[in-house]
Amino acid sequence: MKIQEQAPAKINLALNILGRRTDGYHELRMVMQSVSLCDTVTVEETGIGFALLADGFTVPAGKSSLEQQAAEAFFAAVGRPMPPLTVHLEKTTPAYAGLGGGSADVAALLRCLRRQYAPEMPVEQLRAIGLTVGSDMPFCVSGGTALAEGRGERLTALPALPDCWIVLCKPEFGIPTPALFTLADAGTPKNRPDIDGMIRALSAGDLDGVAARLCNVFEEFLPEEYHEVFHIKNRLLELGALNAAMSGSGPTVFGIFREKTAAKAAETALKQRYPQTYLAKPVGELV
Repeated sequence: MKIQEQAPAKINLALNILGRRTDGYHELRMVMQSVSLCDTVTVEETGIGFALLADGFTVPAGKSSLEQQAAEAFFAAVGRPMPPLTVHLEKTTPAYAGLGGGSADVAALLRCLRRQYAPEMPVEQLRAIGLTVGSDMPFCVSGGTALAEGRGERLTALPALPDCWIVLCKPEFGIPTPALFTLADAGTPKNRPDIDGMIRALSAGDLDGVAARLCNVFEEFLPEEYHEVFHIKNRLLELGALNAAMSGSGPTVFGIFREKTAAKAAETALKQRYPQTYLAKPVGELV
């Protein structure tokens, strides 16, 4: 057995934090979008136990990976022992970037396992298994364009993002997500995303309307040492983006372009300073 799935990255077209919950998580309301920047996940039934191999990424030693935890949860759910598995990750999506790369890899593994061992499993159950290892997993399992609420586990499929090009640019630093949530807990954002307006724009196929409503409340709480994010946003706008925003807890910034020519020129220009710059397209539902 050898099975393969693509693991598309995600961006947050809109991200609102509604407050901290009693369980320690945050209540979120987001519009999420899969993009064509992706890793490739290959699963083989071979070897002894569970092995994780990764190109371009060092797997942390001495602890159970999220991939192994997800596989164990999957086979517990289907009521059979886990066979010996080797999982190979071909990495393209940068880590610690606000693009959900790690979650997307685990979600792709779960889709591989469902295809091979439980094709009748409802997608909702696969999302629930994913949620046991991460809040982004339910969306990454299904992909496409969706409203995500709660921790991110309550999903409502939305009309597809109109055809466009997306330039993603990650500066060299990372941003610790827990620290950013702590800063957000201590403040109140002045601007919150118009998510209902964005949903209406998606329903109307109005790319300009969607772009005009890009908003991520995390941006208001960025410490000064991360303000390179705003330089990248401004540069994307100068290069012709309809609008730009930070994805997730950053630091990757994305810009939406109507035409490929302008998007490709922006990618080329930004790549001179930021090697981790990518050109992508929206991706539809994965399952």
